[in-house]
Amino acid sequence: MQQILDAVLAGDTPAEEFAHLPLPESYRAAFVRKDEVDMFEGQESWDKDPRKSIHVEEVALPELGPGEALVAVMASAINYNTVWTSIFEPVSTFGFLERYGRLSDLTKRHDLPYHVVGSDLAGVVLRTGPGVTKWKPGQEVVAHCLSVELEDPMGHDDSMMDPQQRIWGFETNFGGLADVALVKANQLMPKPDHLTWEEAASPGLVNCTAYRQLVSKNGGQMKQGDNVLIWGASGGLGGFATQYALNGGATPVCVVSNEEKAAIARSMGAELVINRSEEGYRFWKDERTQDPKEWKRFGARIRELTGGEDIDIVFEHPGRETFGASVYVTRKGGTITTCASTSGYMHEYDNRYLWMNLKRIVSSHFANYRESWEANRLIAKGKIHPTLSKTYPLTEVGQATIDVHHNAHQGKVGVLCLAPEEGLGVRDPEFRAQHESAINRFRGV
Repeated sequence: MQQILDAVLAGDTPAEEFAHLPLPESYRAAFVRKDEVDMFEGQESWDKDPRKSIHVEEVALPELGPGEALVAVMASAINYNTVWTSIFEPVSTFGFLERYGRLSDLTKRHDLPYHVVGSDLAGVVLRTGPGVTKWKPGQEVVAHCLSVELEDPMGHDDSMMDPQQRIWGFETNFGGLADVALVKANQLMPKPDHLTWEEAASPGLVNCTAYRQLVSKNGGQMKQGDNVLIWGASGGLGGFATQYALNGGATPVCVVSNEEKAAIARSMGAELVINRSEEGYRFWKDERTQDPKEWKRFGARIRELTGGEDIDIVFEHPGRETFGASVYVTRKGGTITTCASTSGYMHEYDNRYLWMNLKRIVSSHFANYRESWEANRLIAKGKIHPTLSKTYPLTEVGQATIDVHHNAHQGKVGVLCLAPEEGLGVRDPEFRAQHESAINRFRGV
């Protein structure tokens, strides 16, 4: 791997040299093991420790297939799907790999006794398989995490509707938390030249998810003047939703869990911020009973901030803990867009407030290639900025994952893979200088 790293760090290595660099037989990767899926049995989710389940060791380099690319990964990042994989909830991801492996002789490669995780990367193309024409060895890229086969007509209007749609590094193997990753060529996008490797790797999954969920015609279709309620507004996903609201002429109402995160939301430009811990909202009386009085108190606080207006769009991702309140506070005819459900999948709400007030619940899951490309283009143009707050080396990926599991992070948590240190990879320092203050502001600096 040293020859590959040297070529990347040189910054001007010709494409033909990259194409002839020897590939290693194995590479360093973060993975979970199939024979350990029961290791946390009987424990509460909070007590399950990714530092025990994620291993960082050498694994065999996968065979390169048609329409695919091998990428030298300079940096990656942690998403909540890595948390789910590492604690084997809600199901073991080895079931995904087994089903994918039954699809074809080529997909059998993914059905292994280990699962290399990670759904983000920034790096350099090493090799491309037969049929790939857009991408060449030596190109600096980021990857979005939508893996599709596109052999079914359902996927050709919106590729998220492909029956074989999967999330790379979660429902497939050979993910981005490694020194090398295997991706489909139609996952690749140009790396923004003004960003470091770790900054460029961090937006991928959450930026694209936020774009589809809030901006796209497939999601909330946000417009100027909308009041947008954003849960977890300083986090990896909510931080991008906050930026899209501000950038698109909407008014974000940012909900955070402490004053430090409230300060981050304000530093991004948000003026309407609710610190739910300080204001003491308790939407559940106990595990089975919600408290509508708390929904009403929350709604009154929103109207106090907005000058009497209700919420047009709710950017909803906590799930069970907040969903009843989200439905209640949305205006008549408004929209609740939902993904993830990090606090629980079994949502409960009072359907009278939905049905009789003509509100809509819109499900949203990641993004198609066009949406992902547009979201990345906005990053490259300096309109939207990474929310990276902390970076770990690959050897400490377990600690990075438990930070996200326990909500100890602000913004996105990055991971250095081949990159030996932070701050490398900037190819356009002049453009970066123009946006340095904004980059720092959205990192909470």
